[in-house]
Amino acid sequence: GMGFILEPEEAQEWIAADPRNTEILFPYLNGEDLNQRPDVSASRWVVDFNDRTEAAAAKYSLPFTRVLEQAKPERMKNNRKVYRDYWWQHAEKRPALRKAIAGLDEVLAIARVSKSVMPVRVPSCHVFSDKLVVFATNSFADQAVLSSSVHQSWAIKYGTTMRIDPTYTPQVCFETLPRPKATGRLDAAGRALDNERREIMLRRSLGLTTVYNLVNDLSVQGDRDVDRLREIHIEVDDATVDAYGWSDLELDHGFHTYRQMERWTVSPVARVEILDRLLEENNSRSKSNQQGNLAALASEIPKEDGTLFS
Repeated sequence: GMGFILEPEEAQEWIAADPRNTEILFPYLNGEDLNQRPDVSASRWVVDFNDRTEAAAAKYSLPFTRVLEQAKPERMKNNRKVYRDYWWQHAEKRPALRKAIAGLDEVLAIARVSKSVMPVRVPSCHVFSDKLVVFATNSFADQAVLSSSVHQSWAIKYGTTMRIDPTYTPQVCFETLPRPKATGRLDAAGRALDNERREIMLRRSLGLTTVYNLVNDLSVQGDRDVDRLREIHIEVDDATVDAYGWSDLELDHGFHTYRQMERWTVSPVARVEILDRLLEENNSRSKSNQQGNLAALASEIPKEDGTLFS
């Protein structure tokens, strides 16, 4: 419920009134913040008691009173008993995500619905909206792969759409993607993309969507920042296909249209070949895993003398 959410100014007032409130007040990042704000910062804050008991939550007077007055009435109308019984807690606390990112200072996040299909590096201290998909990694090599045309082609092909915008579904866009091993070239490409894009966005006060509208606009020529981002994405793609061992693949970057969207990306021929090779890689890894499982099973079958096969 919206009773958990507050403006940044009020959050700071509550922290000034009681510094302990820093323990349960956090910036709340959503898809619009990720796509529209030049510094990719959260526009609002949120009360998050996590799994604290009601008695423990009540010790934070101002936040608890707000949730009691504004969130509880809404939660009492919910059909799920657990949401009514634990009205002061978030309905979906996502303990697995919290555990996965606990040791990370930064993570990668992507809006579920976006034109760019582009992950962004953000601090892990946020509470993340359900309109975001969070990757529990701070690897620049991972950032390069997830920012590549390889990943983008896979996500657009197998994800769903909201109107004409791709909708990122992690079960089919990420979990099924056979990712390459990290390389030094991927790491360098991911760092270049993150550092230079961040500088451009802040200097020109542009959000992520606006930046990629420029990158994907054929009429934008001679803009040094846009040209540089296109160059970086060529290197991101080259580093990614190289990590897969596909050095023979001609990517032929340019302006190409797919599913009513014009993008600065690889050619249609390259996209089809990428998707075919990814499927082949999936099949190969699946067979390898099956053989490994059979070998492990065979090693546990006892011989007639009671010992195990080695």
